[in-house]
Amino acid sequence: MGSMCAASVRCYAAALKAGTLLVDLDERRLPLRHSHHRYRVDGPNGLQTLTVPLVGATNNMMTPLRDVLISEHGDWRRLHWGALYSAYGRSPYFDYVADDLSRVIHGSQRYLHEFNRQMHEVIVDFMDLPLETRYLEQGGEVAAADEDLRGRIGMKKPDTLPIVNVAYYQMWTARDGFQADLSILDLMMNMGREGILTLMAMTEGK
Repeated sequence: MGSMCAASVRCYAAALKAGTLLVDLDERRLPLRHSHHRYRVDGPNGLQTLTVPLVGATNNMMTPLRDVLISEHGDWRRLHWGALYSAYGRSPYFDYVADDLSRVIHGSQRYLHEFNRQMHEVIVDFMDLPLETRYLEQGGEVAAADEDLRGRIGMKKPDTLPIVNVAYYQMWTARDGFQADLSILDLMMNMGREGILTLMAMTEGK
């Protein structure tokens, strides 16, 4: 599937359905991707896309993901944490995961894949998802039996995968209505471990 930053609820539904998530650190063509360093949340100011800034020299089509560097430009870590606190500080499960999430966001990761991996580990651990994650070694290939979702999910345009959006409790529904395809952080903050039931329902019978 590739390395994604706090990937969408749809991405996690697809991964849970498969049971194993393969991450290709040699993935290239990153400018064509939308979610390798962006994630979307809903908060008091409406929908917001949070972006991890990248060092310009490594954010190009020929650079493998394993070499993409994070830029500390713009105090983005403080801004991300402030946005998440504003969006979810009063959600049912924020206090339970805040310390772990804060350690990642305020961490000292140099590479994007490190940040993404640590965020993913917090999510899987807190939501208790039965999901195995494997990182392909350099030069490794996706087996023919594995479904390759690179370029099919987490893009700027909607995907066509057989996954249905299932409504769940969201803090801002009264104002915005249900918002589909937000970051998995939205499901985690609002539903906690029960969020797995939403992920399962999204692929039932599909």
